[in-house]
Amino acid sequence: MKKYTRVTKAVFPVAGLGTRFLPATKAQPKEMLPIVDKPLIQYAVEEAYEAGIRHMIFVTGRNKRAIEDHFDTAYELESELQSSGKEELLSLVRTLAPADMDCSYVRQPRSLGLGHAVLCARHIVRDDPFAVLLADDLMTGNEGGPGVLAQMVEVFREVQTSVLAVQEVPLEHVKRYGIVAGEPAGDRLVKVQQMVEKPSPEKAPSRMGVAGRYVLTPAVFDRIENQPRGSGGEIQLTDGIAQLIASEGVHAYLYEGRRFDCGSKAGFLEATVEFALKHPEVGADFREFLENLSLH
Repeated sequence: MKKYTRVTKAVFPVAGLGTRFLPATKAQPKEMLPIVDKPLIQYAVEEAYEAGIRHMIFVTGRNKRAIEDHFDTAYELESELQSSGKEELLSLVRTLAPADMDCSYVRQPRSLGLGHAVLCARHIVRDDPFAVLLADDLMTGNEGGPGVLAQMVEVFREVQTSVLAVQEVPLEHVKRYGIVAGEPAGDRLVKVQQMVEKPSPEKAPSRMGVAGRYVLTPAVFDRIENQPRGSGGEIQLTDGIAQLIASEGVHAYLYEGRRFDCGSKAGFLEATVEFALKHPEVGADFREFLENLSLH
């Protein structure tokens, strides 16, 4: 088996319509919705960058130009900030896309599922291992510790198989997730023996739900390309990964950190409150506001 030493590419499937946030997402991508002052997609890109990844691949759709513009150079804005002496804001704008970071954009022409979205990036990923990050899932490592994807990249270097981020979910929520089951393979690590996409509670093999972070080997592309449509009539990424269990092996990693489901309104609001409380500019005032808020 080929030995992989680095993960240098990340795929961001961002072609979804964001219908749960209408009308806010009618004319802007859901991935551009801000948590305090930073859009969701930027949190995901920063997580990938921290993990050592420098090539960001965005699988986009119609009305997603705002994402491309966000990571592009804004000459007029930079010129205005520079002439106004707003050096701190100028520096902030320029850090959105560091000089050593490359961005590629590819269209997903039809909404055929997450597996299809990942397959759209095949010609750019080629034969390299790669990460997949779902921006809807805002994930943070423990305070002072590495981010979730950085943890997973280290695990991948050790096990040399595809790695899935997992968390334990309530039994009544298993129908929302891809669920994995297997045998312990180390600290916080499980060698996957079974994967089921969105099972009913009575058919779930465990309560270990796949979160929105993956490190995958390029072999997954052939599996996705040749599989039938799965749950919901879509080409499921989970189905493609499941086919790797017998041929290469797959590991699930119980990550250290926290996940906010920003694909739901409740999760989006929870993330906003948590991040606002930690924000250096507004945190203290916001905390005081919450402490004085009457909830009766």
